[in-house]
Amino acid sequence: MGNWMKTTFLLGLMTALIVFIGGLFGGKQGMIIAFVLAMGMNFFSYWYSDKIVLRMYRATEVNPQDFPTLFHAVSRLAQNAGLPMPRVYIIPDDSPNAFATGRDPEHAVIAVTEGLLRTMNNQEATGVLAHEMSHIKNRDILIGSIAATMAGAIMIIATMARWSAFFGGGNQDEEGGGMGMIGLIAMSILAPVAAMLIQMAISRSREYLADATGAQLAGNPDGLANALGKLGAYSKQIPMKAQPATAHMFIVNPLSGRKMANLFSTHPPLEDRIARLKGGGGYTPPGDIHEYRESTENRGQQAAKSMWDRLSK
Repeated sequence: MGNWMKTTFLLGLMTALIVFIGGLFGGKQGMIIAFVLAMGMNFFSYWYSDKIVLRMYRATEVNPQDFPTLFHAVSRLAQNAGLPMPRVYIIPDDSPNAFATGRDPEHAVIAVTEGLLRTMNNQEATGVLAHEMSHIKNRDILIGSIAATMAGAIMIIATMARWSAFFGGGNQDEEGGGMGMIGLIAMSILAPVAAMLIQMAISRSREYLADATGAQLAGNPDGLANALGKLGAYSKQIPMKAQPATAHMFIVNPLSGRKMANLFSTHPPLEDRIARLKGGGGYTPPGDIHEYRESTENRGQQAAKSMWDRLSK
């Protein structure tokens, strides 16, 4: 099944889950309420999710005068993708990472952390930016926002169902749409888990596609493959202070340093992503950032700076 067909199927499945939960909770009326709630949350997310997430991470918009090399790289990739130039934001965080947001290519944003600018060389930084540009090109921003808000709607409805069960809302109604108290409680626990699993499946399929498209935009897969290895090593050593609800937006899971977060990761394994970029070959990640530094010592900070500065010429 292709990525687009898989995503469409999963979004449809999540919509059906919302309506189904609403029907169990309150019959036909519950179905209508659940559907309206989901659509309302999607509308709000479409128009305001970018502003919310940028404010959440204290991101600041920057201009070409302050970051000429970064802007040159983003501009070149936007031209390669046939897209308008997105706005560029910097996140004040030492953990290297990046994400894209915005409701469409005309209102897109690429945000990178200060840590990413300090740790990536020219080729690696271009690979990361190309990956984020691919999310814009593939309309993944809108898809991710819809999936996240629908998952949020399911959690809200599930919470309502749980409280309804506690206060006697689990009796059968005249339309036969209700369910017993035990059933409501079980549904309120299982539904958010199901929503999270669907959201994870959507996010993982879009990450693979963004990696492949990003390699094409950058001209080769090596930069992105090397960047993913470095990002994985750093994220274990310096976990980002990120919210689980927005973890799916980043190029690598910002919570990967937390063991419990890995159980429900919204990202495919880095080893698989790197292997795909390298043509299916095996990949063994470094144990930690110190080991990674040793394995890449020949490049060093001077080489990284020199390669990164080349882009501005």
